[in-house]
Amino acid sequence: MSRHLTFREALRESLREALANDRRVFLMGEDVGRYGGTYAVSAGLLEEFGPERVRDTPLSELGFTGAGIGAALGGMRPIVEIMTVNFSLLALDQIVNTAALYHHMSGGQFSVPLVVRMATGAGRQVAAQHSHSFEGWYAGIPGIKVVAPATIEDARHMLPAALVDPDPVLIFEHAGLYNLEGDMPDIERVDITSAKVRREGRDVAILAYGGSLRKALDAAEALAKDGIDAEVVDLRVLRPLDDATIMRSVSKCRRAVIVDECWRSASIASEIMARLIEQVFYELDAPPCRVCSEDVPIPYARHMEEAALPQVDRVILAVKRLFA
Repeated sequence: MSRHLTFREALRESLREALANDRRVFLMGEDVGRYGGTYAVSAGLLEEFGPERVRDTPLSELGFTGAGIGAALGGMRPIVEIMTVNFSLLALDQIVNTAALYHHMSGGQFSVPLVVRMATGAGRQVAAQHSHSFEGWYAGIPGIKVVAPATIEDARHMLPAALVDPDPVLIFEHAGLYNLEGDMPDIERVDITSAKVRREGRDVAILAYGGSLRKALDAAEALAKDGIDAEVVDLRVLRPLDDATIMRSVSKCRRAVIVDECWRSASIASEIMARLIEQVFYELDAPPCRVCSEDVPIPYARHMEEAALPQVDRVILAVKRLFA
């Protein structure tokens, strides 16, 4: 039987279950304890599990991410929360030069079973230093997995899969989704290796993830009124990309639009476009198209922020151009 939850509640349930079921699991980060998390995801967990399991940290992403790596190497299962993806750049050395490389550089002797959660994305008028989408950068790094839940069930079930992975897993939670409401289906697990078709179609494949998935689905519903049957694929795993699902959908529909809140240059969208040309070029009836954020720092003013981000009308226009 399904239950009605918010995205935030699904994440909290997942954290609570992980803490309750495995004494090796602990949560650490800025304001995760007494404050209940910047986005209220960890509210109540300090009272339930105590300060040894829910640890407020100093304002040093480099320091506490490194402590998480050490704990993972020592046999623990740390969940490190970084307040926003912009601040994760302060921990870049720990994530890229240590966590991602340790298994390789130790000749396979050590793994780093570390989970790093961070909020990403714009649309909330919190200006440039709190609004960017850097998951595409991390998706280019060997040695880590990068996932982006966009649905209630993925918010609820991606964490358990990440915690049993022997390698570092970065979970990018779009901050615009925390208040999303929906039914939680009666499932026990999801995988963190594959994309998922969220809407079947035959005319065009719209590939999206995270905060852009809902926009893609809304665009598909609007296009249906004009006789265009769009398939929507939730990428959800950005490293490794699920080429098989992507290529199967695009080969069937013969047209593709990628919706990505990252900037166009060196983005997930540009990587997918390159793979489409490499793998299914002769199946295409039109050049693949991408709808990305404008190449500017995310503005503060609401009308300018909305203009800088992928929106439903831009997705619809991109699709219709493929049929012109």
